[in-house]
Amino acid sequence: VKAVLSCTGKKQVELADYLGMRKQNLATKMFRDSWSANDLVKVATFTGAKVGFILPDGTCIYLDSSEETEKGSDD
Repeated sequence: VKAVLSCTGKKQVELADYLGMRKQNLATKMFRDSWSANDLVKVATFTGAKVGFILPDGTCIYLDSSEETEKGSDD
């Protein structure tokens, strides 16, 4: 997450605001590296990136917030 923020010129404090978290809670999440798939999708949306899997045959499967909502899944 730190690398994605750095590459996109975003700040941790901006991400905390976007996620509706206190700065201290985000700092703890960063330190513990405790990100769910849903969290990573939100970070990707915030930074304009995508989260996905690239399979050995080259197939790409991307996760996005609309998919998460439709499935009702947290991870």
